[in-house]
Amino acid sequence: MNSISQDMKFRYSLMKYVEKFGVAKACRKYNKCRSYIYFWKARFDGSIESLAYHSRKPHSHPNQHTEAELTLIRNMRRRNPKLGIVELWARLRNRGYTRCVESLWRVLRREGLAEQEKPKKKYKPKPYEQMQYPGQRVQIDVKVVPRSCIADPLLKLYQYTAIDEYSRYRILGAYAEQSTYSSADFLRRVVTAFQRKGVKVECVQTDNGFEFTNRFSNSKRDIPTLFEDTAKELGIRHKLIRPYTPRHNGKVERSHREDQKRFYACHRFWSLADFGAQLAGLQSRSNSRPMRPLRWRSPRQMLACFTVQNV
Repeated sequence: MNSISQDMKFRYSLMKYVEKFGVAKACRKYNKCRSYIYFWKARFDGSIESLAYHSRKPHSHPNQHTEAELTLIRNMRRRNPKLGIVELWARLRNRGYTRCVESLWRVLRREGLAEQEKPKKKYKPKPYEQMQYPGQRVQIDVKVVPRSCIADPLLKLYQYTAIDEYSRYRILGAYAEQSTYSSADFLRRVVTAFQRKGVKVECVQTDNGFEFTNRFSNSKRDIPTLFEDTAKELGIRHKLIRPYTPRHNGKVERSHREDQKRFYACHRFWSLADFGAQLAGLQSRSNSRPMRPLRWRSPRQMLACFTVQNV
């Protein structure tokens, strides 16, 4: 029951009490003044509908648009349906219109003459391509270490992360700079680490950062980065995600969010070597943690199961 119907029922019971015991007793019982009771008593005709609030909207006001002004606005909008509100107002002023632009906007909106926004095209996500074996595609991204975690104010630290889409097995790297040189070095480390597990990396997927590609560079767009040259040298296909859509690199982005909650929120680093040592412990823990997408198996167990099945 809404508040309007409750108020009407309250006033209805008040009127019935007034008819039976009078206004003085009703004032004391319902804690209402005499003017309030006499106001509703004058409206009450025996039905609860008569105790509803009436609209307070004025029927007219002295400064409302005249019919000539409304006709001028309608004709101008009909001849110029795509004209902006400011330019339309300027042209109307040249024809004797004296109102402000805000008044014009209210009239256009009330008359249904305002330009309607085009409905946005509904986004249809591309169906996810499930990987069939380890190394088929590896997502790589960089996380900037929060300043609050670094003891030295002049030191900058970056976490490079590679995650296999099939097994969710992660490889982490600690670097002091975010550059194509660090990316190329990390790629070699990733390939070597997966080779020790018996996995061949076929494709790496990254965003469009300058540490991976010159795709959005004005002067070096056609020059491959060291990371791209290294991937080509190792026989690895480099796939770039759609610009400004980090969800396409969702697995590595989600792993970075978990790192922020479980690792960076409670750790502090004194040097690059210290950061690398603590990052090695994080890599071991994350690869041993059961995951629901893996049917409560750990990434290390997923790699082991696949290796056993293919022996």
